[in-house]
Amino acid sequence: MSTQGNVALITGASSGIGEELARVFATYGFHLVLVARTEPRLQELAHTLRTQHHLQAFPIALDLSDPQGPARLQQKVLELGLTVDVLVNNAGFADFGEFARSDLAKQTQMIQLNITTLTELTHRFLPAMMERRRGYVLNVASTAAFMPGPLMSVYYATKAYVLSFSEAIREELKGSGVSVTALCPGPVATGFQSRAEMAGSRLLTNPLNPPTSPDKVAQAGYKALMRGQQLVIPGFVNQLQALAPRLLPRAMVPGMVRNAAARSH
Repeated sequence: MSTQGNVALITGASSGIGEELARVFATYGFHLVLVARTEPRLQELAHTLRTQHHLQAFPIALDLSDPQGPARLQQKVLELGLTVDVLVNNAGFADFGEFARSDLAKQTQMIQLNITTLTELTHRFLPAMMERRRGYVLNVASTAAFMPGPLMSVYYATKAYVLSFSEAIREELKGSGVSVTALCPGPVATGFQSRAEMAGSRLLTNPLNPPTSPDKVAQAGYKALMRGQQLVIPGFVNQLQALAPRLLPRAMVPGMVRNAAARSH
């Protein structure tokens, strides 16, 4: 597909995987709609990408965990007169700790952003892609999608939703010209972990599977999306970890995941 004039909308674009995805799409000539809560960082990134790649980059500062956020975003895109060719649902966050002791407001906000916002944005931008018979959706899930996650129970459950939803609508869209890809990275070296208060978790200190750099994850996601892949899991160890729960007795898996995630003492 020619990228001449194509537009990619990327949520959670101010840092981490989202920022690196913006850089990758810019490298391949896409104009950008960059969405996140932090306006100064968005403005800076948009300016940098405009200057480096001679493209249009529109920063839109919005809190997509607000239930009105997706509708506001769609309205802003319409006001800019843009047609979204690629939707990248990357915005999301996690929380670490036992569910019963957690902040309920934070858990429900996580569900709103990780599930409801992703679903609504897909529903808002998909019909126009189908009408043009051309478009791509990249949903950022996680290797967490393949297993239950004690100490991060809601986060793991939201990512299981993202994977299942992506694979289901992909099947519905066969023959439509629109492709859906789920990106399922393992631990990634970003500010994501600090927001999740994961300091000390063994997930971040496993010598057999150290956190991947966000640029490698972004490159893998972009390439899989353009190839029309259903699913991409960057890293061989992450691929094995995603497969393991299917091979082990189901009753064993939660305990193994908890032990892998627990804080080391």
